[in-house]
Amino acid sequence: MTEALKKAVQKEIEMLGEYSLILAKAENSSQSERRLMLDGADSLIAQIKKVNNSIPVLLNRILIEPEGKKKSEKETKKPAKEIVLSERLSIKSEEKEKMLGELNINERLFRKVGKKQGEEKEAEFEFKAARGYLKMANRFFLDSANKLIKKGYFLSLAGEIKKSNLDMLFGSYVAMILFTTFLSVFAGLLLAIILMIIIGFNPIILLLIIVVPIGVFSALYYYPSAERSSISKKIDDELPFAVIHMSSISGSGIEPTEIFKIIGLSKEYPFLKGEIRKILNQINIYGYDLVTALNGVSKSTSSDKLAELLNGLSATISSGGSLSDFFQKRADTLLVSYKLEKARFVKVAETFMDVYISVVIAAPMILMLMLVMISVSGIQTGFTPYQLTFITIGGVALINIVFLGFLQMKASY
Repeated sequence: MTEALKKAVQKEIEMLGEYSLILAKAENSSQSERRLMLDGADSLIAQIKKVNNSIPVLLNRILIEPEGKKKSEKETKKPAKEIVLSERLSIKSEEKEKMLGELNINERLFRKVGKKQGEEKEAEFEFKAARGYLKMANRFFLDSANKLIKKGYFLSLAGEIKKSNLDMLFGSYVAMILFTTFLSVFAGLLLAIILMIIIGFNPIILLLIIVVPIGVFSALYYYPSAERSSISKKIDDELPFAVIHMSSISGSGIEPTEIFKIIGLSKEYPFLKGEIRKILNQINIYGYDLVTALNGVSKSTSSDKLAELLNGLSATISSGGSLSDFFQKRADTLLVSYKLEKARFVKVAETFMDVYISVVIAAPMILMLMLVMISVSGIQTGFTPYQLTFITIGGVALINIVFLGFLQMKASY
């Protein structure tokens, strides 16, 4: 039991050293990099607190006397001058300076690690039967959707739904697409009638009866793909710091499956946590070994970087390699890639800003000036000034929507 206590304390010292190293690097980094490094440091604090919580249990087991033996007066006395780390672990004051020297941290950092933070209870989720709109779609179109699926339609959509983590069955989603498209026919007809009342009859307006259903069908069909890309981007943003966390944990010699349990139960990685729990479910529910679970999840995850990490980890475990070295090297690579991607996105955003100013701000002003000149000169264009104004405002709104959508799409890749 004494040996287990030594290992726990040693593990905590190593993690504190890693925490001190991250803070030292953060002091010489830019503001954005410092914020990211501090987020990674906070995850280390959470793990240190877990180790602290296990130490009193080990101490109690060591200090329990055999049954029937009375404690001596000397044993019941508490050591003089103690400091408390995380309100759980007691350290003699004469050992304090030595430990702080070894960790190369100051008293302020020591108190920061020991600060107790309230933990929120994680919300519990459960699978529920289809309700509301989805239930109605299943009632009217589920049979038709299943027939189309059996004929080979929508096959590419199945993989996208799985990787996008939508809480919906494949058949139900197809039924919802068909039902929504059916309703959009009536929505397009209603919109066409309203526009004809406002701006008068125009054959082009009748195209809305066809364009609206096609647009709705396309949007729903490609939504899982867009959601998968968005989740992939968010996982990639969390991955470098999660791997740093894994590297710190693996340095203590902990069993590999426990590493994923710690990350899966952590609140620091909300999107990566879902993929990690897939691994744990395959181990705990289906009875797969860790290597098989890693290979299985690597094929279904939306993030290519996470798939590469899981495949590399699987190969390392199978060959008996060092997990700590693997995580450390992969963390360095992911951090460099993360910085390059952020720099690239900043350049893209600057370019879009210039285009936006030219197209969405300057062009409508010129167009409105032209409309005023046309109205004053009496030139016939086939549209009334009221209609031209309505078309201009609608065009500007449409351009803004296109720009926002395209910018969001670029941010997801």
